[in-house]
Amino acid sequence: MTGTSSSATPLAGVRIVEISSFVAVPLAGMTLAQLGAEVIRVDPIGGAADYRRWPLTDDGESIYWAGLNKGKRSVAVDMRSPDGQELIARLIAEGGPRGGILITNVVGRDWHGYDALAARRPDLIHLEVSGRADGGTGVDYTVNAGVGFPLVTGPATQSGPVNHVLPAWDLACGLYAALGIVSALRHRDATGAGTRIRLPLEDVALATAGNMGFLTEPMITGSQRQRLGNSLYGQYGANFTSSDGVSFMLVALTGRHFRDLTELTGTTKAVAALAEALDADFTDEGQRYRHRDALTGLFSVWFAEHTGEQIAAALAGTSILWERYRTFAEAGTDPKVTENPLFTTLQQPRIGAHLAPGLPLMIDGAHNPAVAAPALGDDTEAVLAESVGADELGRLLESRVVATSSDADRR
Repeated sequence: MTGTSSSATPLAGVRIVEISSFVAVPLAGMTLAQLGAEVIRVDPIGGAADYRRWPLTDDGESIYWAGLNKGKRSVAVDMRSPDGQELIARLIAEGGPRGGILITNVVGRDWHGYDALAARRPDLIHLEVSGRADGGTGVDYTVNAGVGFPLVTGPATQSGPVNHVLPAWDLACGLYAALGIVSALRHRDATGAGTRIRLPLEDVALATAGNMGFLTEPMITGSQRQRLGNSLYGQYGANFTSSDGVSFMLVALTGRHFRDLTELTGTTKAVAALAEALDADFTDEGQRYRHRDALTGLFSVWFAEHTGEQIAAALAGTSILWERYRTFAEAGTDPKVTENPLFTTLQQPRIGAHLAPGLPLMIDGAHNPAVAAPALGDDTEAVLAESVGADELGRLLESRVVATSSDADRR
């Protein structure tokens, strides 16, 4: 990351080895790389299970893989061979005083388990993401099914489960993993001791559900959260559609928000009459939530009588929290992307030029920009040359224990 200050890259000099696939650990590795760490992703020759994951370009290159591996170095190794396993173990254990760090979601492999690696390097930092705390397997959508969210997602008339599109637990898990590594680094810098970290994906979901009250509510009150469609639990929030078919999401969290909404829609007197008829106090957020359907019925008339452009202009002059519903394609051409310093034009080999996000954190007033993802095996020779001699590297390449980008993705 050229051109960034040392405070913007606080992990400069740290070397992390990543053995992973899918979302959580790749996100953790990319986040750590964006903070300045050297992250070496080690994959099997031919790529891990996510190397061809959709979405793909017309040429079959994974847009997904490139998106979650920006700024890393790539080494391709035959992980099933003893020579390959020994090479990776050395790569993890070496790397100087700021090395000795592994992040992985490939569990149950003794050769890169904590005990084997800590025997080589006592100050090892070892973070392993598993599906479940009991050692069972699990991915975002199966974990989500067992926590409860699909049964409160979707319209109130829905009878079966509805999965959300965003892999929320993978994303939260990846960020927890990055935080865990940073915390372990601080501990090692202070004490010289390493750390073993286990992070079950299911526990991330359960902790979040507990912290947000989803699990606590039935424990305490005996009540079960119900489906609300696009309404906002405990507050007033609803979606509205304009006369020309444009949809908006509005949220009124405070008394001021709600007053502005009644004034905008010309329903101040009607809302007062409704409150009197229902013996309700709409200065109370709980009352606004309980009578949300009646309130939405009053507000909807104004929205149906105005175009999307008129509504957006009117809302812009209020305190109401709102946004127009957009597709991904629309969002990608919106000034919030095209004029946002978070995004820079990235010349991504095999994928093409596109606006790509860097680190969302603004450190000292700036974002660390996106750095292209490597091709599989791009850095095999450069990385291994640091730890094995030229003759040994030649033997490893010839015997196909390791591979470069010219042949690493051949299955």
